[in-house]
Amino acid sequence: MKNQSDTYFKSYSGKKINPLDPQPEEIALEDIAHALSLLCRGNGQTKHFYSVGQHCLNCEREAEARGESLRVRLACLLHDAGEAYLSDVIRPIKKYLPQYYEIEDRFLKAVFVHFGLDDLTEEEWQKVRKIDDDLLVYDLVELLKEDMPESGFCCILKPRLEVEPFEQVERDYKNQVMFLMEEIKKES
Repeated sequence: MKNQSDTYFKSYSGKKINPLDPQPEEIALEDIAHALSLLCRGNGQTKHFYSVGQHCLNCEREAEARGESLRVRLACLLHDAGEAYLSDVIRPIKKYLPQYYEIEDRFLKAVFVHFGLDDLTEEEWQKVRKIDDDLLVYDLVELLKEDMPESGFCCILKPRLEVEPFEQVERDYKNQVMFLMEEIKKES
């Protein structure tokens, strides 16, 4: 007999979510900020704890430094939000898990609908991906002890890579998402 808990999981805020069919109304900023502040980049193989939440905040700061729109900045904060519900799987493994990509994409779509970014253009999404990839170079060199690539760093800002208390990251993440959403609303 199938247990009901086999079809859903309970989020930090107490919502029951079907991981194969996430709904926008089930998405909560509280869940995303909390989980991403506790989730370590690089599968924990870093010099010190560096959360996915810190990475997303660094992506948003880099987008601002590049003069990107408020929408791109918000998308930078939310680009890894699926990991808050599914966990982080490192890129070399993800490429062998096409179903994981599909499930992660469902979560990201639900997140983007929830936060009003469901109409994000391909051009906007490519800007987010480029910033994410550029910051990955910092992760690899500074936190994962990889050699500096020939092209070096491509970021305008040096990301904050120091250890930050998860409570601070969680608070900063929530505050920045709410700030950007308010600013986007003012633009409308």
